[in-house]
Amino acid sequence: MNVELFIPCFIDQLYAETAHNTVKLLEKAGCKVIYNPEQTCCGQPAYNAGFWDEAKEVGSKFLNDFSEQNYIVSPSASCTGMVKNAYNNLFFNTAIHNKCRTIQSHIFELSDFLINIAKKDYFGAELEAKVVYHDSCSALRECKIKEEPRLLLAKVHGLELVEMKDNETCCGFGGTFSVKFPDISSAMAEQKVLNALDTGAEYIVSTDASCLLQLQAYIDAHQLPIKTMHLADVLTTGWMEDASL
Repeated sequence: MNVELFIPCFIDQLYAETAHNTVKLLEKAGCKVIYNPEQTCCGQPAYNAGFWDEAKEVGSKFLNDFSEQNYIVSPSASCTGMVKNAYNNLFFNTAIHNKCRTIQSHIFELSDFLINIAKKDYFGAELEAKVVYHDSCSALRECKIKEEPRLLLAKVHGLELVEMKDNETCCGFGGTFSVKFPDISSAMAEQKVLNALDTGAEYIVSTDASCLLQLQAYIDAHQLPIKTMHLADVLTTGWMEDASL
């Protein structure tokens, strides 16, 4: 099937490897990946800061950059959730309302797409490590994703998935929240990282690079023995050439 790839500005600027690994995963799942280099942002930073007019302008460009014919897949639950939910506020009863509704029904976060649309859960990945999965607020509450990432991680050779305390609690990033309330944000990151360390995990895995950036910053600042890793990067680690799909 044809899949249009949406790489959020955050990943484009800071996690290019995650973007490339997303392409590899989709191709291994049998998809033809289409990438429009003119794409930019979904408008979430402006929207969350209260600048709805500016968010609407950016969101209009997003709707023009993608078609109504294909699935749209993104390695970011946060940006996917923005399109699926916040666009209702921006484009309700407008000239592009119908196109917006169609695109909203076609856009999927990566793990959601792989499990529920492509029907693929095994990619021949191999990672000898104990990991915890962090349920990002956007994935869990906006995209209704819970089991999909865990089903994918369960098929990674050598990976031991353990659950940490309060795994559904926010990491403290929250976009501009971390800038406006840095002390609270840091305390939330601390609690999340300490809960992960208590399990003996070597990695914290999530579907949202923004959460991982927040947690990795705390880890680096305190030189703690744990790392963060995006789900797409886990699923493309140590690929076996004979991986049967």
